[in-house]
Amino acid sequence: MTSGKHYSFIFIVLIILVISLFILDILFGSVSIKASEVIKAIFSSSGNNIETIILKFRVPKAVTALVVGAALSLSGLQMQTIFRNPIAGPDVLGVSSGASLGVAFVILGFSASISPDSINGVGNWILVIASWIGAGFIMVLIMFISSRVKDIMTILILGIMISSGISAIVIILQYFSNETMLKAYVIWTMGSLGNLTSGQLNVLLISVMAGTLLSLASVKMLNALQLGENYGASIGLNVRLSRVVIFSCTSILAGSVTAFCGPIGFIGIAVPHISRIIFKTSDHKILVPGTILAGGAVMIACDIISQLPGSETVLPVNAVTSLIGIPVVIWVILRNRKFSGTF
Repeated sequence: MTSGKHYSFIFIVLIILVISLFILDILFGSVSIKASEVIKAIFSSSGNNIETIILKFRVPKAVTALVVGAALSLSGLQMQTIFRNPIAGPDVLGVSSGASLGVAFVILGFSASISPDSINGVGNWILVIASWIGAGFIMVLIMFISSRVKDIMTILILGIMISSGISAIVIILQYFSNETMLKAYVIWTMGSLGNLTSGQLNVLLISVMAGTLLSLASVKMLNALQLGENYGASIGLNVRLSRVVIFSCTSILAGSVTAFCGPIGFIGIAVPHISRIIFKTSDHKILVPGTILAGGAVMIACDIISQLPGSETVLPVNAVTSLIGIPVVIWVILRNRKFSGTF
């Protein structure tokens, strides 16, 4: 089997897997509903409770899981490439924390002029843009640090320290905010895949689509930068422009997810490595679409597991993503025992 046919086969398998998991995510939930009733609810307009559960909750939640998985995985792939760091990811290096800080400034820092209700309209865009700015700021800061510190574990520790510093700022904002806005922020921090309004889901879809298209357009940049900025410059790549484009992609993707779903850990680190294992290539023409599909599949699977099919109990999706992602991260660290600046 030639490499082209091999990749095509894997893509077909991943597409079938994503579709299958998407259907299962709609079928399973805390309320037991027969498959025939689910199909009837999708194609009819009776307006009963089952139709409400399927169309107003389960379908949007499955779509959210697919989009979130793709966005976080793609942002993680870009970070690992541009930092040349196998354990780079939006949650580990503090990018998600930066996005959270942007959200905190909107919900808590301007509590006198913005009410929780306003976040349902134009406020959705205010929220997501603030999240982009926060994520972008941390991206630039980490890039500055990584240009001077080559040790992977040192960068990881500094990323954790930055996250802790951001958490301290958020605590101060919480202390001085009023009760209404504090409640709104606490609810946001509990974020899940099923709490988005239709307006928020629309903003998330538009934002992630924009970030994904920008990522697909930057494939050649990523292929050049994985061998280092000096190599990229030697083949005529505009390194500064490439940084801006990739930083923008990552900030939009990770920031959009964090704005509406809260910080979701380990997907951004683990899935790019899973994609590399599946495709056995470092070519981003393959890895970018492959990571999108793999990320969507993993996130939907996590959502299904969090529902505990057959039980009325629902686990936090963050707990499931951590249990899946942590073993992958441990394996990556053990594989890169020398902790060099490349991988």
